Amino acid sequence: MSQITEKSPEGIARRDFLKFSATVSATTGAGFSFGFFVPGMADAAEAKAAPTAQKVNAWIEIRSDETVIIKYARAEMGQGSSTSAPMLVADELEVDWKKVKVEFATAHESLAQKRVYGDMSSVGSKTIQNSHEYLRQAGAAAREMLIVAGAQAMNVPSSECVAKLGVITHTGSKKSVTYGQVAQVAAQLNPPASVTLKDPKDWKIIGQPIKRREIPDIVRAKIRYGIDTQLPGMVYAAVMSCPVFNGKVKSLDSSKVINRRGIIKVLDMGDFVAVVANNWWRAKEALKDVSVEWDVPADLAKTSSASISQFFHEGLTQSEAAVARNDGDTLGALAKADKVIEAEYFTPYLAHSTMEPMGYTGWLQGDTLEVWTSTQSPEATLAVSAAGAGVKIENVKVYQVQLGGGLGRRGGSQDFSLQGAKIAKAMSPLPVKMLWTREEDTQHDFYRPASLVKLRATQTPDGHISAMHVRVSAPSILNQLLKLPLPKGIDPQAVACFSDHPYAIENSLVDYAQRNTNVPVGFWRSVGHSQNPFVRESFIDELAHAAGKDPLDFRLSMLSDKRPKDKAILLAVAKAANYSSPLPKGVFRGIAETEGYGSYTACVCEVSVNDKKEVKIHRIVVGIDPGYAVNPDNIQAQLQGSMVHGLSAIFWGEITLKDGRVEQSNFHDYRMMRLNEMPKVETVIAPTGGFWGGVGEPTQAPLGPSLANAIFNATGTRVRSFPLKNHGFTLVKA
Repeated sequence: MSQITEKSPEGIARRDFLKFSATVSATTGAGFSFGFFVPGMADAAEAKAAPTAQKVNAWIEIRSDETVIIKYARAEMGQGSSTSAPMLVADELEVDWKKVKVEFATAHESLAQKRVYGDMSSVGSKTIQNSHEYLRQAGAAAREMLIVAGAQAMNVPSSECVAKLGVITHTGSKKSVTYGQVAQVAAQLNPPASVTLKDPKDWKIIGQPIKRREIPDIVRAKIRYGIDTQLPGMVYAAVMSCPVFNGKVKSLDSSKVINRRGIIKVLDMGDFVAVVANNWWRAKEALKDVSVEWDVPADLAKTSSASISQFFHEGLTQSEAAVARNDGDTLGALAKADKVIEAEYFTPYLAHSTMEPMGYTGWLQGDTLEVWTSTQSPEATLAVSAAGAGVKIENVKVYQVQLGGGLGRRGGSQDFSLQGAKIAKAMSPLPVKMLWTREEDTQHDFYRPASLVKLRATQTPDGHISAMHVRVSAPSILNQLLKLPLPKGIDPQAVACFSDHPYAIENSLVDYAQRNTNVPVGFWRSVGHSQNPFVRESFIDELAHAAGKDPLDFRLSMLSDKRPKDKAILLAVAKAANYSSPLPKGVFRGIAETEGYGSYTACVCEVSVNDKKEVKIHRIVVGIDPGYAVNPDNIQAQLQGSMVHGLSAIFWGEITLKDGRVEQSNFHDYRMMRLNEMPKVETVIAPTGGFWGGVGEPTQAPLGPSLANAIFNATGTRVRSFPLKNHGFTLVKA
């Protein structure tokens, strides 16, 4: 690495650093604001001013004023689990929810306590799925410790005491003490070896529609995201990576910007370039005038959507592929069939386009690095930051903040954290905020993989699917992004919804041709379930029409009795949509069902399409069976939000390449759904109990096929690829 412009005051003492900050501010007439907001530090200051608090266990603190602090150890990016997860603790703890306050746990705290908070990542709709048991146990254990402490204070047997709404009562004498009065004693007790969790029928908080904790602060603009971090004397970095993936800096010329007002340093970081200035706009504008020659292999510069399509098509015809599912003798049955129905479906690369672009604030002082960034995986950020700054992992602090959207982008792909840490190291001891432009964010994403799928099926005379072969030709996220070996050559996300399809097909073959390119891929909301249900449920619809059967009846006939939950949610949504009732003239329905992330979902769309191919969505009915519905109000919001995100991708979402470069750059050519286009969404929440499923991702899955099936019924045109704009369809005001 080479540092082209040297203007940073490296190696200065903190006192001199503040003098430098004031000098730069005076001489440049801009720059350093002293209305600082330091997430994490602000929380600590608030906690210091609050009544004394006693930590009962890692998850729970109880203040002397009876306020209950519950730690939340995941990310909050709009999915609402910073309310739902603490509800699990609070119910078992037996407290008044109105007295509960939620605070973020941090990865460095967890590391210092031997990962006491477990997995802190918020990906795969697994916050409730994977942590419900230990969160409830934490609440139940603290409750039992408080009861024992209360019994000691009242000098009565603990077996004769009960806890309710933060008060411990002796059932015989009716004497009572509060949690706040005995929390200090409880904290000294050994936790019980085991606890009995409540029966669901006894839940008081779980299952109630509770308003999300952060919404009032969002409305009042009190929430601070990673992008909002302000530190004393902070400088700002704008970055530029090679427009062709995997290219490196060959040379750069910063002569046009080195003497500009406010420019502090230009950094050659090997695989990206950064300009550091006293405000971000100056850094961004100067970056445009830094001349960079990139070292790009000739073959990568030729990559295009057309070449990738050809590469994927070769995967459909290769003689061997990894087998994900093999029931019966599918190829033999197809070879003997009089009639085989075939179709190819394609789904494109998609960008995440979170409303808050990638960013990172790092402050390296000596061998200690402090970090403020919007991350779905604070533990990964911790590790990557340590590597990027060249410090020990125990010397890194990552302060958790609210995310301006995640959608999978801020999870496993921590490129922004690595960049930020490297810049923090180069600028030490100055705190530096790195922020990507929207263009950088769009053109250097880790995209939802494109996928090409070929399906072949044959039916018995009564329409039953007797054999179906699915060949998936697509990149592997696990292999390409995470560098993980694929057991038996299968990436589960690439074949999701096919390898575990619920239909009773005696001959069923699903295989996979891995097609990695230099286009970076990553986890996009609902991952394989963002595309494969569109393919599967559209093809099932094709087969229903080929058999001359109603699509709902056809699905129900194909679902075995071993899949009662698939049937149940399908019927529940159909009932809510009045599926058996006639529609107004010119309005048509489509239906689909799928399963994913431990939950069962279905969707009905009602649309009309005019001669100009303008699609009006009159109504969407979407439902889920997540087993247990922790917060129905939040689940409804998640279902509605899934429809917004899904419709944006269905109508306009597409990342294309030409000459090795992404062609889209901002919202003018990577379109988002607008408020006046939003259709009516009705939700069906139908928990059947006995299991814990995800909510944030699975309900987006049946939207695409139900909409495509409705468009087929309206127009006779079978859509086999997204986005719909490529077929001439537009979405009109709802």
